[in-house]
Amino acid sequence: MFGKKKDIPQIDKDQLELIQNAQKRIKQKKRLYIHFVVFLIGAVFLIMANTVLGIGENFKIFELNWFVYAIFIWLFLFVYHLFNVFITHKFMGKAWEQQQLNKLVAKQQARIEKLKLELPEDALLLKKKVINNKTNLTIIVAAAENDAIGKHNKLIWHISDDLKRFKTLTSGHHIIMGRKTFESFPKPLPNRTHVVITRNPNYQVPEGVILVHTLADAIKASTNDPQPYIIGGGEIYKQAILVADKIELTRVHESFSADTFFPKVDTSIWKETNAVFHKKDDKNEFDFTFFTYERK
Repeated sequence: MFGKKKDIPQIDKDQLELIQNAQKRIKQKKRLYIHFVVFLIGAVFLIMANTVLGIGENFKIFELNWFVYAIFIWLFLFVYHLFNVFITHKFMGKAWEQQQLNKLVAKQQARIEKLKLELPEDALLLKKKVINNKTNLTIIVAAAENDAIGKHNKLIWHISDDLKRFKTLTSGHHIIMGRKTFESFPKPLPNRTHVVITRNPNYQVPEGVILVHTLADAIKASTNDPQPYIIGGGEIYKQAILVADKIELTRVHESFSADTFFPKVDTSIWKETNAVFHKKDDKNEFDFTFFTYERK
Protein backbone atom coordinates (compact mmCIF):
# COMPACT_ATOMS: atom_id res chain seq x y z
CA MET A 1 0.00 0.00 0.00
CA PHE A 2 2.77 2.35 0.93
CA GLY A 3 5.95 2.67 -1.12
CA LYS A 4 9.35 2.35 0.40
CA LYS A 5 10.57 5.35 2.27
CA LYS A 6 13.02 7.23 0.10
CA ASP A 7 16.46 7.93 1.52
CA ILE A 8 16.96 11.60 2.23
CA PRO A 9 20.32 12.69 0.87
CA GLN A 10 22.58 14.10 3.53
CA ILE A 11 24.50 17.32 2.93
CA ASP A 12 27.75 17.59 4.80
CA LYS A 13 29.22 20.82 6.15
CA ASP A 14 31.54 21.42 3.20
CA GLN A 15 28.74 20.96 0.68
CA LEU A 16 26.51 23.32 2.66
CA GLU A 17 29.22 26.00 2.67
CA LEU A 18 29.62 25.62 -1.09
CA ILE A 19 25.86 26.00 -1.60
CA GLN A 20 25.66 29.06 0.68
CA ASN A 21 28.63 30.64 -1.08
CA ALA A 22 27.03 30.00 -4.47
CA GLN A 23 23.75 31.57 -3.31
CA LYS A 24 25.66 34.59 -2.01
CA ARG A 25 27.46 35.03 -5.33
CA ILE A 26 24.18 34.77 -7.24
CA LYS A 27 22.67 37.54 -5.10
CA GLN A 28 25.74 39.75 -5.59
CA LYS A 29 25.62 39.32 -9.37
CA LYS A 30 21.86 39.88 -9.41
CA ARG A 31 22.26 43.20 -7.55
CA LEU A 32 25.04 44.20 -9.95
CA TYR A 33 22.80 43.46 -12.94
CA ILE A 34 19.99 45.53 -11.44
CA HIS A 35 22.45 48.34 -10.76
CA PHE A 36 23.60 48.21 -14.39
CA VAL A 37 20.03 48.38 -15.74
CA VAL A 38 19.11 51.24 -13.38
CA PHE A 39 22.31 53.06 -14.39
CA LEU A 40 21.43 52.82 -18.08
CA ILE A 41 17.85 53.95 -17.50
CA GLY A 42 19.01 56.73 -15.17
CA ALA A 43 21.62 57.97 -17.65
CA VAL A 44 19.02 58.12 -20.43
CA PHE A 45 16.60 59.89 -18.08
CA LEU A 46 19.20 62.52 -17.12
CA ILE A 47 20.01 63.20 -20.76
CA MET A 48 16.31 63.46 -21.71
CA ALA A 49 15.59 65.68 -18.69
CA ASN A 50 18.22 68.13 -19.81
CA THR A 51 17.87 68.08 -23.60
CA VAL A 52 14.12 67.55 -24.00
CA LEU A 53 12.61 69.03 -20.84
CA GLY A 54 15.31 71.66 -20.43
CA ILE A 55 15.88 70.91 -16.76
CA GLY A 56 19.09 72.64 -15.66
CA GLU A 57 20.08 73.53 -19.21
CA ASN A 58 21.77 76.70 -18.01
CA PHE A 59 23.62 74.94 -15.19
CA LYS A 60 27.11 74.07 -16.38
CA ILE A 61 30.42 73.25 -14.70
CA PHE A 62 33.57 73.98 -16.69
CA GLU A 63 31.53 74.23 -19.89
CA LEU A 64 29.98 70.76 -19.37
CA ASN A 65 26.34 70.12 -18.56
CA TRP A 66 25.61 68.97 -15.04
CA PHE A 67 24.15 65.65 -16.18
CA VAL A 68 27.54 64.66 -17.67
CA TYR A 69 29.11 64.89 -14.20
CA ALA A 70 26.15 63.05 -12.71
CA ILE A 71 26.59 60.22 -15.21
CA PHE A 72 30.37 60.05 -14.56
CA ILE A 73 29.82 59.91 -10.80
CA TRP A 74 27.22 57.20 -11.21
CA LEU A 75 29.50 55.32 -13.61
CA PHE A 76 32.26 55.47 -11.02
CA LEU A 77 29.90 53.99 -8.42
CA PHE A 78 28.89 51.23 -10.83
CA VAL A 79 32.52 50.40 -11.64
CA TYR A 80 33.24 50.28 -7.90
CA HIS A 81 30.28 47.92 -7.48
CA LEU A 82 31.59 45.79 -10.36
CA PHE A 83 35.08 45.69 -8.84
CA ASN A 84 33.63 44.79 -5.47
CA VAL A 85 31.68 41.85 -6.81
CA PHE A 86 34.27 40.35 -9.15
CA ILE A 87 37.52 41.37 -7.48
CA THR A 88 37.20 42.23 -3.80
CA HIS A 89 34.69 39.54 -2.84
CA LYS A 90 36.30 36.94 -5.05
CA PHE A 91 39.97 37.56 -4.29
CA MET A 92 40.08 39.34 -0.94
CA GLY A 93 37.02 38.20 0.97
CA LYS A 94 36.82 35.53 3.66
CA ALA A 95 36.29 32.81 1.09
CA TRP A 96 39.45 33.93 -0.71
CA GLU A 97 41.41 34.01 2.57
CA GLN A 98 40.27 30.48 3.38
CA GLN A 99 41.16 29.33 -0.11
CA GLN A 100 44.67 30.79 0.19
CA LEU A 101 45.09 29.22 3.61
CA ASN A 102 44.00 25.84 2.24
CA LYS A 103 46.50 26.20 -0.60
CA LEU A 104 49.35 26.97 1.80
CA VAL A 105 48.40 24.07 4.05
CA ALA A 106 48.21 21.77 1.01
CA LYS A 107 51.67 22.92 -0.12
CA GLN A 108 53.15 22.27 3.31
CA GLN A 109 51.48 18.86 3.46
CA ALA A 110 52.82 18.00 0.00
CA ARG A 111 56.30 19.06 1.13
CA ILE A 112 56.05 16.88 4.23
CA GLU A 113 54.92 13.90 2.13
CA LYS A 114 57.79 14.51 -0.29
CA LEU A 115 60.29 14.56 2.58
CA LYS A 116 58.80 11.33 3.89
CA LEU A 117 59.33 9.73 0.49
CA GLU A 118 62.89 11.04 0.32
CA LEU A 119 63.65 9.87 3.84
CA PRO A 120 63.56 6.06 3.66
CA GLU A 121 62.61 3.90 6.59
CA ASP A 122 66.26 3.03 7.17
CA ALA A 123 67.15 6.68 7.61
CA LEU A 124 64.22 7.23 9.96
CA LEU A 125 65.51 4.39 12.13
CA LEU A 126 68.97 5.91 12.10
CA LYS A 127 67.57 9.30 13.10
CA LYS A 128 66.12 7.59 16.18
CA LYS A 129 69.74 6.82 17.18
CA VAL A 130 69.63 3.12 16.47
CA ILE A 131 73.27 3.46 15.47
CA ASN A 132 76.22 4.28 17.67
CA ASN A 133 76.49 8.07 18.06
CA LYS A 134 80.30 7.78 18.09
CA THR A 135 80.31 6.46 14.51
CA ASN A 136 81.49 9.14 12.09
CA LEU A 137 79.66 8.00 8.96
CA THR A 138 81.46 9.33 5.87
CA ILE A 139 80.43 9.40 2.22
CA ILE A 140 83.28 9.18 -0.26
CA VAL A 141 82.51 9.91 -3.90
CA ALA A 142 83.87 11.37 -7.13
CA ALA A 143 81.27 13.42 -9.02
CA ALA A 144 81.34 15.60 -12.10
CA GLU A 145 80.11 19.18 -12.30
CA ASN A 146 76.66 17.86 -13.26
CA ASP A 147 76.86 15.33 -10.36
CA ALA A 148 77.44 12.39 -12.72
CA ILE A 149 79.21 9.51 -10.99
CA GLY A 150 78.94 6.56 -13.36
CA LYS A 151 77.53 4.96 -16.46
CA HIS A 152 76.71 1.28 -17.00
CA ASN A 153 78.13 0.55 -13.54
CA LYS A 154 81.55 1.90 -14.52
CA LEU A 155 83.61 5.02 -13.81
CA ILE A 156 83.49 7.66 -16.55
CA TRP A 157 87.03 9.01 -16.03
CA HIS A 158 90.43 7.98 -14.81
CA ILE A 159 91.95 10.20 -12.13
CA SER A 160 94.89 8.46 -10.49
CA ASP A 161 95.08 10.84 -7.52
CA ASP A 162 91.44 10.21 -6.69
CA LEU A 163 92.01 6.44 -6.60
CA LYS A 164 95.03 6.94 -4.31
CA ARG A 165 92.99 9.17 -2.01
CA PHE A 166 90.18 6.60 -1.89
CA LYS A 167 92.67 3.89 -0.93
CA THR A 168 94.35 6.04 1.72
CA LEU A 169 91.10 7.11 3.38
CA THR A 170 89.24 3.78 3.31
CA SER A 171 92.08 1.38 4.17
CA GLY A 172 91.45 -0.35 7.47
CA HIS A 173 87.77 0.67 7.53
CA HIS A 174 84.36 -0.75 6.70
CA ILE A 175 83.15 0.24 3.24
CA ILE A 176 79.38 0.15 2.71
CA MET A 177 78.03 -0.28 -0.80
CA GLY A 178 75.16 -1.53 -2.90
CA ARG A 179 75.24 -4.79 -4.82
CA LYS A 180 76.03 -3.17 -8.19
CA THR A 181 78.99 -1.27 -6.76
CA PHE A 182 80.33 -4.48 -5.23
CA GLU A 183 79.97 -6.28 -8.57
CA SER A 184 81.95 -3.52 -10.31
CA PHE A 185 85.10 -4.71 -8.46
CA PRO A 186 87.08 -7.61 -9.95
CA LYS A 187 87.51 -8.87 -6.38
CA PRO A 188 87.08 -7.47 -2.85
CA LEU A 189 89.48 -4.61 -2.11
CA PRO A 190 92.33 -5.50 0.26
CA ASN A 191 92.56 -4.29 3.85
CA ARG A 192 88.88 -3.25 4.01
CA THR A 193 85.73 -4.85 5.39
CA HIS A 194 83.04 -4.92 2.71
CA VAL A 195 79.42 -4.46 3.74
CA VAL A 196 77.09 -5.13 0.81
CA ILE A 197 73.43 -4.04 0.76
CA THR A 198 70.99 -6.01 -1.38
CA ARG A 199 67.30 -6.88 -1.23
CA ASN A 200 68.08 -10.37 -2.51
CA PRO A 201 68.18 -12.72 0.50
CA ASN A 202 69.90 -15.43 -1.59
CA TYR A 203 72.72 -13.24 -2.87
CA GLN A 204 76.07 -14.99 -2.49
CA VAL A 205 79.17 -13.12 -1.32
CA PRO A 206 82.74 -14.30 -0.70
CA GLU A 207 83.87 -15.18 2.78
CA GLY A 208 84.61 -12.12 4.89
CA VAL A 209 82.06 -9.92 3.10
CA ILE A 210 79.12 -8.88 5.27
CA LEU A 211 75.72 -9.15 3.58
CA VAL A 212 72.84 -6.95 4.80
CA HIS A 213 69.51 -5.80 3.38
CA THR A 214 69.16 -2.20 4.59
CA LEU A 215 71.34 0.83 5.16
CA ALA A 216 70.49 0.74 8.86
CA ASP A 217 71.73 -2.84 9.12
CA ALA A 218 74.89 -1.91 7.19
CA ILE A 219 75.71 0.86 9.66
CA LYS A 220 74.92 -1.38 12.62
CA ALA A 221 77.35 -3.93 11.17
CA SER A 222 79.98 -1.17 11.11
CA THR A 223 79.55 0.23 14.61
CA ASN A 224 82.93 -1.10 15.75
CA ASP A 225 84.54 1.11 13.12
CA PRO A 226 84.72 4.77 14.23
CA GLN A 227 84.64 5.89 10.58
CA PRO A 228 82.89 3.62 8.09
CA TYR A 229 82.64 4.84 4.49
CA ILE A 230 79.68 4.84 2.11
CA ILE A 231 81.10 4.22 -1.37
CA GLY A 232 77.99 3.95 -3.59
CA GLY A 233 76.03 3.59 -5.67
CA GLY A 234 73.48 6.24 -6.48
CA GLU A 235 70.55 4.91 -4.43
CA ILE A 236 72.73 4.21 -1.40
CA TYR A 237 74.14 7.76 -1.61
CA LYS A 238 70.59 9.19 -1.66
CA GLN A 239 69.81 7.42 1.59
CA ALA A 240 73.17 7.96 3.23
CA ILE A 241 73.38 11.72 2.60
CA LEU A 242 70.40 12.14 4.93
CA VAL A 243 72.27 10.69 7.90
CA ALA A 244 75.99 10.94 7.11
CA ASP A 245 78.34 13.10 9.18
CA LYS A 246 80.90 13.91 6.50
CA ILE A 247 81.36 13.92 2.72
CA GLU A 248 84.72 13.43 1.04
CA LEU A 249 83.97 14.64 -2.48
CA THR A 250 86.25 14.68 -5.49
CA ARG A 251 84.67 17.22 -7.84
CA VAL A 252 85.73 16.54 -11.43
CA HIS A 253 85.52 19.84 -13.29
CA GLU A 254 83.73 18.55 -16.36
CA SER A 255 80.19 17.41 -17.21
CA PHE A 256 79.40 13.93 -18.51
CA SER A 257 76.57 11.82 -19.86
CA ALA A 258 75.69 9.32 -17.14
CA ASP A 259 72.98 7.09 -15.72
CA THR A 260 73.98 7.48 -12.06
CA PHE A 261 74.20 10.76 -10.17
CA PHE A 262 75.19 12.00 -6.74
CA PRO A 263 72.62 14.07 -4.79
CA LYS A 264 73.09 17.85 -4.65
CA VAL A 265 75.18 18.99 -1.70
CA ASP A 266 72.90 21.39 0.17
CA THR A 267 75.15 24.10 1.61
CA SER A 268 72.49 25.02 4.16
CA ILE A 269 73.14 21.58 5.69
CA TRP A 270 76.77 20.96 4.76
CA LYS A 271 79.75 23.17 5.58
CA GLU A 272 82.83 23.07 3.39
CA THR A 273 85.85 22.53 5.67
CA ASN A 274 88.56 21.84 3.13
CA ALA A 275 89.23 22.26 -0.60
CA VAL A 276 92.36 21.40 -2.60
CA PHE A 277 92.42 22.08 -6.34
CA HIS A 278 94.48 19.98 -8.79
CA LYS A 279 95.13 20.63 -12.47
CA LYS A 280 94.97 17.79 -14.97
CA ASP A 281 98.21 16.09 -15.95
CA ASP A 282 99.41 12.89 -17.60
CA LYS A 283 97.91 10.78 -14.78
CA ASN A 284 94.72 12.77 -14.27
CA GLU A 285 92.42 13.39 -17.23
CA PHE A 286 90.61 16.44 -15.86
CA ASP A 287 90.98 19.29 -13.41
CA PHE A 288 89.54 18.30 -10.03
CA THR A 289 89.16 19.46 -6.44
CA PHE A 290 89.17 17.43 -3.23
CA PHE A 291 86.38 18.81 -1.04
CA THR A 292 85.52 17.89 2.54
CA TYR A 293 82.06 18.75 3.89
CA GLU A 294 80.83 18.30 7.43
CA ARG A 295 77.27 18.45 8.64
CA LYS A 296 76.48 21.79 10.30
